[in-house]
Amino acid sequence: MSSTIAAIATASGIASISIIRLSGEDSLRLASIVSHKTDIIPRHAHLTSLHNKEDALIDHAIMIYFQNPHSFTGEDIVEFQCHGGMIIAQEILETLLFHGARLALPGEFSKRAFLNGKIDLTKAEAIAKLIEAKSVDAAKILAKQLKGDLKDFIEVSREAMLKSMAYSEVMIDYAEEDIPTDVLESIVTQLDDLVLKIEKIVDASHRRKGLIEGFRVAIIGKPNVGKSSLLNGFLSSERAIVSEIAGTTRDTIEEQVRIGSHVIRLIDTAGIRDARDSIEKIGVERSLESIKDADVVIALFDLSREFDDEDAKIVELIEQLEDKELIIALNKSDLELKLEVEKLNNFKTITLSAKNDFKNLTQKLEEFFNSIGQDEELMLISTRQIDAVEKTRTAILEAKEPLLRGELEFFSYHLQDAITALSSISKPYDSEEILDKMFGEFCLGK
Repeated sequence: MSSTIAAIATASGIASISIIRLSGEDSLRLASIVSHKTDIIPRHAHLTSLHNKEDALIDHAIMIYFQNPHSFTGEDIVEFQCHGGMIIAQEILETLLFHGARLALPGEFSKRAFLNGKIDLTKAEAIAKLIEAKSVDAAKILAKQLKGDLKDFIEVSREAMLKSMAYSEVMIDYAEEDIPTDVLESIVTQLDDLVLKIEKIVDASHRRKGLIEGFRVAIIGKPNVGKSSLLNGFLSSERAIVSEIAGTTRDTIEEQVRIGSHVIRLIDTAGIRDARDSIEKIGVERSLESIKDADVVIALFDLSREFDDEDAKIVELIEQLEDKELIIALNKSDLELKLEVEKLNNFKTITLSAKNDFKNLTQKLEEFFNSIGQDEELMLISTRQIDAVEKTRTAILEAKEPLLRGELEFFSYHLQDAITALSSISKPYDSEEILDKMFGEFCLGK
């Protein structure tokens, strides 16, 4: 990590300011070269001119020097805050590279912070996810991880397992002695409690992942029930083609829309029926795939048409959706009622008009998303974290069986696997190659 790295830390596009970040042992020297300043005071905002490799003026900017180890990466850091737009920022970056800096790899600033002990992996992943958060609730969850809630859980759980393993190692040394009953019961209780806690955390994490990634909401129904009209209504634009011809929508259409404090992915699907041609068949298959991937399914029925076999097929389909939030919406409430609503008596329904008024549907969606956000259970924010705790759970269960049989060597072996798996969430015993893979998913300048 002896090289000095540089990157633009703000998103591309027009903005009031852009930030260029330097980190490494040559940061202060490079800052002096481009600013012509030698008296750079740590943590002081210097208004200064910046010059390119031909020594021509680039911009007047704010320059701040963070001296090691009191910086994000634990190294010398210099940040330049210049006027917005990519031209100026890019010229500053190219000047720094010309004078000896290296372009940072994705996530390399955060990786250096981790390797220098400034953050652990729970905080590193929270930083990455915070940038992508799709709701206010997600930002709150990630802020708790930045504060160290997940790290604290891991450390407490790890200490409990180490204590249990210490008891086991002592008893192995005194193999002729029986394990005291109270010690055995205490270890079993601790392990059972940890397994229960892990199961709750994993369940909550799966349920709440939409808070961070964005909930996926699929609108389904037979052709011509108003799915595309509902999508257009949410977007306040004519995004999807609407016509009286059944099967107009041949493919899924996805758009982002904000519901309350949540950014969701709204999916308009092709009408589900026995397909008339190969293209429509592909569209129906994609509609069924969208249902599998959705967090919420809105099943739309047409109040102005009689209940038919295609409606019955939709009912049969939604009756199988046990792990989805299901909303049964009766559309076209502004037209003459022809649908036999008693056919849907097994479901709670809401009525709306996709073209005129669907506030009750928006309200129902917002209430559901907010209820997910109110869960206080600890949350795992990545597949890597979920895999680690599931491996921990499996190893604990495998350790418990030999413990009950008095086979302490096998108990210690499996419990060591559990400790290793759980520790990997915050401070893994992994090679740098694994770290490169993980931090490589970050954006540049982070």
